[in-house]
Amino acid sequence: MNAPDPIAELDAIVARARAAQARYVAEGSQIRYDRAAQAAAWAIMEPGRNETLAKLAVETTGLGNVPDKITKNHRKTLGLMRDIKDVKTFGVIRDDAETGITEIARPMGVIGAIVPSTNPAATPANNIINALKCGNAIVVGPSPKGVASCETLLGYIHAEFAKIGEDPDLVLMVPAPGSKEKTQRLMETCDKVVATGSQNNVVRAQTCGTPAVAVGAGNVTVIVDETADLDQAAEKIRASKTFDNATSCSSENAVVVVDAVYDAFVAAMACAGGAVVEDEAGIVARLWPDGHLNRAVIAQDADKMITALGLQDAVPDGTEYIAVPTNGIGPDHPLSGEKLSRVLALYRAQDFDDAVAVTQAIQNHQGAGHSVGLHSSKDDRAHRLAREIPTSRIIVNQAHTFATGGSFTNGMPFSLSMGCGAWGGNAVDENVHWKHFLQTTKIIREIPAREPSLEDIFAEYWDAAGQ
Repeated sequence: MNAPDPIAELDAIVARARAAQARYVAEGSQIRYDRAAQAAAWAIMEPGRNETLAKLAVETTGLGNVPDKITKNHRKTLGLMRDIKDVKTFGVIRDDAETGITEIARPMGVIGAIVPSTNPAATPANNIINALKCGNAIVVGPSPKGVASCETLLGYIHAEFAKIGEDPDLVLMVPAPGSKEKTQRLMETCDKVVATGSQNNVVRAQTCGTPAVAVGAGNVTVIVDETADLDQAAEKIRASKTFDNATSCSSENAVVVVDAVYDAFVAAMACAGGAVVEDEAGIVARLWPDGHLNRAVIAQDADKMITALGLQDAVPDGTEYIAVPTNGIGPDHPLSGEKLSRVLALYRAQDFDDAVAVTQAIQNHQGAGHSVGLHSSKDDRAHRLAREIPTSRIIVNQAHTFATGGSFTNGMPFSLSMGCGAWGGNAVDENVHWKHFLQTTKIIREIPAREPSLEDIFAEYWDAAGQ
């Protein structure tokens, strides 16, 4: 018996999704879209299923830890549902008499969502909810290690759909086993690609010929200045750096501390579970033993990470992460890049000006466009970073991982996918959210003329430069 043609198999999945989406729109309503999104959200948030998905994710990917996966699945989904609760995505969503424009919500069609192994349930759930809210069908392309989590999640979603009579073909996935060939075909044949994860996937998404929203690389750098509350900064960095064993692209990778408070901050770090290890060469050799990140260190619990780095006798009991002093930046200094582990690069800056220069250099090396953090009591310094650093987000006095992708204590949209703008090679500089799953048709009516005179436009210029 011949093996199925992978392209034909994928095309059949997309065809099913496309037919379901046509029916979804033809018989659509805001109530239906909202209920489908609620069903998908409850599929991952129901406590028993959430725990099952969290355990399965850690078991099959070897990344992160179960309690934090449970928290992430719950809070990211709850926050997203809060964000979209009263958003209109069906029919007339804007009617402006002054401009004469009426705006009608329209779905994209079939979304192709490429999702990473770091969040094999939370990221696809986020994309699925946004797609359904906006009238789309979606086909998820998980990473090879994320297939089991994705299959289980879709099973839960289809079970919820059965309760409300919704069409299961609205939410499908690339048939296992996954392959680059199938993923490529999905990206080429869907109507919109949403890609999160490796930069290889991002490049493929942005060059596949289909409109794509993709994300840039993370390499978060955080400044601690002389006006910061050091104990609070140290605790927030600990909570953020260790969450889900640093699987998030928003996890701190470098902390730049001004000289005036360096020693005091190192002491605060120690009280918050951070151990300074003065062995850059040794850590680099063990973290990148063959030029690639050591899988025994990536996204592992603290005890496993410490053992893999040979630090059992070098750090105190209770150490939750390590900070390695360095001043190197660039390709020859791997600590200055993303480490996907409970390992932090620690830089000592002469003053705030120097801290800005160091941060800028790190971001130009890796992670431009994503986000940087600032622990300071001077708001003008955040404005300075926003003018000088190539980044889309400045996270001020917050635990970076929790703040960047949306928080109940800030105004960012809940998301697991952060656009990085032109700095990061992306079309968007926002958190990817419901707006990126929707398009509109505009009805344009004639209104009274609003043509200005030349004097209205150029009077001030003529006064300054003459005619």
